[in-house]
Amino acid sequence: MAAPTIAASELSRLLGQWATGDGTLARDLSGSLVELIRAGLIPPGAGLPAQRTLAEALTVSRGTVTAAYEALTAEGYLATDRGSGSRVRSAHHWLHRELSGRFFSFTDTPTGVIDLSTGALPASPVTYDVLARPITDRMGSYLLTDGYFPAGLPALRQAIADRFTADGTPTSADQILVTSGAQEATWLAITGLAGPGDLVLTEEPTYRGALEALRGAGARVEGMPMVDGGLDPDRVRRAATHGPELLYCQTSIHNPTGGTMTSAARRGLAEVINDVGLMTIEDACSSDLTLAGRSAAPTLARLVDPELLVTIGSASKLFWGGIRIGWIRASADRIHGLVELRKPVDLATSVVDQVLAVDLIARTEVARTQRRALLTEALAGTTATLREMVPDWTWEPIAGGSGLWVDIGGDAVALVERAKRAGIKLVAGPGFSTYGGYRDHLRLPVWHEREVLRAALGSLT
Repeated sequence: MAAPTIAASELSRLLGQWATGDGTLARDLSGSLVELIRAGLIPPGAGLPAQRTLAEALTVSRGTVTAAYEALTAEGYLATDRGSGSRVRSAHHWLHRELSGRFFSFTDTPTGVIDLSTGALPASPVTYDVLARPITDRMGSYLLTDGYFPAGLPALRQAIADRFTADGTPTSADQILVTSGAQEATWLAITGLAGPGDLVLTEEPTYRGALEALRGAGARVEGMPMVDGGLDPDRVRRAATHGPELLYCQTSIHNPTGGTMTSAARRGLAEVINDVGLMTIEDACSSDLTLAGRSAAPTLARLVDPELLVTIGSASKLFWGGIRIGWIRASADRIHGLVELRKPVDLATSVVDQVLAVDLIARTEVARTQRRALLTEALAGTTATLREMVPDWTWEPIAGGSGLWVDIGGDAVALVERAKRAGIKLVAGPGFSTYGGYRDHLRLPVWHEREVLRAALGSLT
C-alpha cells in the first residue's frame, strides 16, 4: 500500500527555515525537500501536496513550487503522473520507515532567530545548585560496575517511587522504569501496547510527540474533542464500542492547551476505563507545572485498575531537559516486559544523569515552588503583551504548563511561514492534531522575556 499524501501544513513544519536568501526560492525549496527525502522524513511512496495547496501553505507563488517539483523530478527524486500528483521515488531514501520531523532541527536554530516553537523551560534554580556540587563522590561504587542498569539505578527507582507515594499514590521501586527522557518513555509505552492497525483513542488536540510515536507504530488514531479542559467520559464510552486497543490521555495538565480535567470528569473517565477494560497511557509529564492549588495536579492513579494504567513522567519540565531522565510507572510485570522491549534500542540510561536525578527529585517541592513563581510571572507578562499587540488573538485560561493555545483568528500555517522569513520560529496547530486541524491555532510559550515576545510580534504585525 502506498504511503499517504503528506499534508501541506505538515510539510511546512518539516521544512523549517527553508528559505535561505542565497538563491531563488525554488532552489531553496527543492534543496530542502531533498534533505527531507534523503533523511527518510518524507518516506518513499509518499505523495507531495498539490502545487497550489503547498504554495498557499508556504506563502509563495505556484510557479515556485512547480519549479521545485520539476527539479526534483529531473533529479530522480519524484515520480509525477498526470492526474495522480507527485510521489517520492524509493531510490533516494536512506531509512525504510516513516519518521517524524519534530526533532529533525530541534537544536538547529540559527543565531539571531527567536525560537517560540517549544515550551521547554530553562534549567530551574535548584538544578544549578545540584550541578554545582562535585559529582565524583556521588558516583561511589557505580564506577566499579559496568554502568548498565536497564531498569534504572535502584536508588533512582526508589526516589521516584517515594515521590509518587508522597503525592498520594503508593508505589514500589519495582513499578518504576527509568528512561532516557520522557519521549523514550512515550515510545516504549506506545510500542509495547499498540501495533499496526490498532485503534488508539486520544484527546484532540494532543501532545505531538505522542502522535508521532503512534504514527510510527502504525496505529490508527481517533481524536476526541476536549470539553472543559479534558475528555468527555460519555464520548470515550461510546468510542470504546469501536474496539480500541489503547487510550492515550493527559488528565493532569494537558499539552498543548494547558487545561486540566475536573475531578468529577476524571472519576467518570476512570469508571469508563475500568468498566470496559481499556488499557490507558496517562502522560503526566506536565503535572508538576500547576499555577494554583495542589503542587502537583491529580491524575488517574488510584482511580484506575493498576493493570490497566501506565503513567509517564519526566524530570525535564521541573528541572531541565538537558538531564535526560523520564520514567514509566506500571505494574511490576509490565515494567519487566518494557525493560526487555527497551534493551535492543537503548541498553540503559546514563548513570551520571541518574545520580543527578536522585538529588534533584529529593528537592521536588522546592523546584515546584520555583517553577510556579516563574510561570505565574511570565504568564502575566505574556498575556499583557499579547493583549496589547495582537488584541484579536484569544485563548482559554490555563491551569498550568508552559504555553498558551492561541486562536489567532486566521491561517496560523501561513503565519508560521511568514515568521520563518522574519527570523522567528513558531509552531502551528496542525502539528498537535490527529487530523491536521487547528489551522487557526498556535502553541505559544509563555516564559520568554517580554522584550523578546514584543520583538517577535512586532516583526509579524
